[in-house]
Amino acid sequence: MIKAVTFDLWDTMVHDDSDERARAARGLRSKRQERRHLLWQALNEVQPIDRERVELAYDVADAAFNHVWHDQHITWTIGERLKVALAGLGRQLPDAAFAKLVKAHGEMEIKIPPDAIEGVGQALADLANRYKLCVVSDAIVTPGSGLRALLRLHDLERYFTGFAFSDEVGHSKPHRAMFDSAANQLGVPIEEMVHVGDRDHNDVKGPQALGMKAVLFIATRDRDKDTTTADAICARHSDLPQVIDRLAKA
Repeated sequence: MIKAVTFDLWDTMVHDDSDERARAARGLRSKRQERRHLLWQALNEVQPIDRERVELAYDVADAAFNHVWHDQHITWTIGERLKVALAGLGRQLPDAAFAKLVKAHGEMEIKIPPDAIEGVGQALADLANRYKLCVVSDAIVTPGSGLRALLRLHDLERYFTGFAFSDEVGHSKPHRAMFDSAANQLGVPIEEMVHVGDRDHNDVKGPQALGMKAVLFIATRDRDKDTTTADAICARHSDLPQVIDRLAKA
């Protein structure tokens, strides 16, 4: 029996990097470029430093983050990633400057938010009438507090009674701790939940290994659709309530 639905955030409810168009239209750097610029700027104000050195250190920190994320199922906070870059450069920042730098990273996707995927609000409103809902999402740059703010901006937060963000849980998908957190917050056995997400490894095979059902959502990212083990594939939010209801009846 399905009593709850958990949702990935990026490319399931919010279109990842759709904010890049808005940034370009305003003549702003891409998020990747801006993050490196912010670190260089903060360091250069304290003591001049070559921009290319800073960009290389940032790239190395990102590579280390990806390794830990994929292999150990942990997402470092942006502060931890920046400390890795600083260590590689053999530099430090004053506490106030470092806090300002972390804040600027965490707010970037709030000040210019990516778009909600078409129909997600209506689908959540429908599902919330029959199931408990929880967000289960990795926090790659924007922290859980910022992701809540992003959901509020799109008027989506109100449909959820639970939130499991990797920076708050201490692990990232597909680690069991993420889905245990959701089950505990909702008061539902883990095997009575179905997860919706766009990545077969994290959002399908991960929850299925725990006894959950899983829906692969392919509206903005469909590269896993031909190899997925998902219990269902959904391409539009308008179809999602019916897909969930069929799984519940099955």
